[in-house]
Amino acid sequence: MKNESPNRRRFPTGDLARISVFAALIAVLGLPGALNVFGNAVPITLQTFGVMLAGAILGSWRGALAVAVLILLVAAGLPLLAGGRGGLGVFTGPSVGFLLAWIPGAALTGWIVERGGTSPSNLRLLVACLAGGIGVIYLIGVPVQSAITGLPLGAVALASAAFLPGDVIKAVLASIVARGTQRAYPDAIPAVHRERVKAG
Repeated sequence: MKNESPNRRRFPTGDLARISVFAALIAVLGLPGALNVFGNAVPITLQTFGVMLAGAILGSWRGALAVAVLILLVAAGLPLLAGGRGGLGVFTGPSVGFLLAWIPGAALTGWIVERGGTSPSNLRLLVACLAGGIGVIYLIGVPVQSAITGLPLGAVALASAAFLPGDVIKAVLASIVARGTQRAYPDAIPAVHRERVKAG
């Protein structure tokens, strides 16, 4: 029992640091601001790029927790979303579905990457970012926006298609950055974290 306690203390500390760094990264990616196109109430931001990176580099639960920390800070009133948005009012607007979907989006991204073992391929990283960073977010965000605005689901889905080219570019870039990070820092690979925790 005495040999187990140091490991149990060490891993949570490392996890906390990683989670904090990525929560801060997603917040920083909101500094360039937001862009509304074609009158859509949901803005285009760089922050989904950070969500993809969190899942791909931290793994499923750490990535999801990093996003959850950011969202909790936003709920507390900090203006950490693109355009300086923050506070509980954010959670009543048409973009709330997209925002809350960041959590399962990061989780799915990390889960897919983790299935690739200690050396996930470029293709797996890209698929993970597309599935979690785009698929999940649209799957939740579009119906919620439709329900809040009263617009037909098809109309909202069509308007949201304007986001796709930029989101695909973000997914490609996130997969490249994640791959480079994993090569430079092998400990960043989610599967490595998981196996070391099991061994401890």
